[in-house]
Amino acid sequence: MAENVLEFTDDNFQTEVVKSATPVLVDFWAPWCGPCRMIAPVVEELANEYQGKIRVGKINTDDNPKIPSDLGISGIPTLMLFKGGEVVERLVGLQQKPRIASAIDKHL
Repeated sequence: MAENVLEFTDDNFQTEVVKSATPVLVDFWAPWCGPCRMIAPVVEELANEYQGKIRVGKINTDDNPKIPSDLGISGIPTLMLFKGGEVVERLVGLQQKPRIASAIDKHL
């Protein structure tokens, strides 16, 4: 995982995402998911490009089932942008980088 991409878990999600003072982009993924592997480099690029403006991290839905279940994640990859502890954007499926960047820019 790229150094600017954090790893979120069921245990640290509340502290790292919900209580973050900075907007947080979360990539819900699993190792067996082809589209998840395809979107991973885009998420890493966005983490670098938005460094200092947002936090970017991933949560493995196989290893951490509670948070995805609580948030109603039914398909992966799902990208969610949290701001002030609330979900302000939800993008399901493989997304193009400009679409994700546009979603982020709306909330900066």
